[in-house]
Amino acid sequence: MRMKRVFGIFIATSTLASLAACSVSTTPGGTESGGKKSTGSLSIGFSQATQQSPFYVQLRTGAEQAAKKAGAKLNFADAGDDVTKQNNDIQDLITRGVDVLLVNPVDPKGVKAGLAAAKAAGIPVVTVDRPVPSGAAAHVGRDNKEMGRLVGAEVAKALGAKGGKVIEIKGDAGGAVARDRGAGFHEAVAANSKIKIVSGPYCDYIRSKAVTAMQDLLQTNPDVKAVYAHNDDMALGALQVLKENNRTDVKVAGVDGLMEAVKSIASDGPYLATALNDPISLGATAVTTALDVQAGKKVPASVDAGTGLIDRANAATYTGSSTFALTGKE
Repeated sequence: MRMKRVFGIFIATSTLASLAACSVSTTPGGTESGGKKSTGSLSIGFSQATQQSPFYVQLRTGAEQAAKKAGAKLNFADAGDDVTKQNNDIQDLITRGVDVLLVNPVDPKGVKAGLAAAKAAGIPVVTVDRPVPSGAAAHVGRDNKEMGRLVGAEVAKALGAKGGKVIEIKGDAGGAVARDRGAGFHEAVAANSKIKIVSGPYCDYIRSKAVTAMQDLLQTNPDVKAVYAHNDDMALGALQVLKENNRTDVKVAGVDGLMEAVKSIASDGPYLATALNDPISLGATAVTTALDVQAGKKVPASVDAGTGLIDRANAATYTGSSTFALTGKE
């Protein structure tokens, strides 16, 4: 009997140690140790694709602020762009007993196992920014095709009838956001047959990767007239390379409304335009939607948080101390 008791204590201790070592972090006032929820408030699990882009850092901030305001607990996990880790993170969040899940998928199809586990546990899922083919009660995002279209129209206008070569630096391979931002841009410039798009590599929305890519692209395309990147962070990486090579003649455009880009647009430099994509408001809308879903309220299958063009005509109205341009400022 004594041996069995000691063995039981060992198992219990090992289990607690495993839970303590998992990758999920909790905002102040979150779940208690061992995954047992504190009484009196709802618990939200947030599995995010990455924290390597400033957009996703701010998306988390928006979600945390909204959860705190609603009196809910938010348990956060960063997948580090690893879909296997994300599926494991989702399982960790389920084990902790969250009431509802927010998922920003690394790979919309690859996260299927995590969504299936949530369904089996009876936990509703709301996706944010990146949609999945199936398995979510709702999706909160923005019209990325429209973003690409808005920016593309501005680039086409700047290039004029002469057109020219445009380098496109892409987001993530297989991602709906990258696909739509590319498609919208292509549609907007298609009317001018003299605009030729050079397809650059996938740089995963990370500036340093875009810098490396642009160094090669500029050498092989010295006649480039403009660069379009699927987010401002990558566009700014391309702009850095252009400046280092004294190529102030090349126009640059991106998406997301990163304040560094907005200020560059306002200064009348080579940065032409970006599209509004306030991550703080997106994170807040995602949390509100998740809480509504968990409460059994009827919500749209797709919640559009809205967008708009930021160009030289209005960039000054958006400038401020925030990391990204905020919605409702104009």
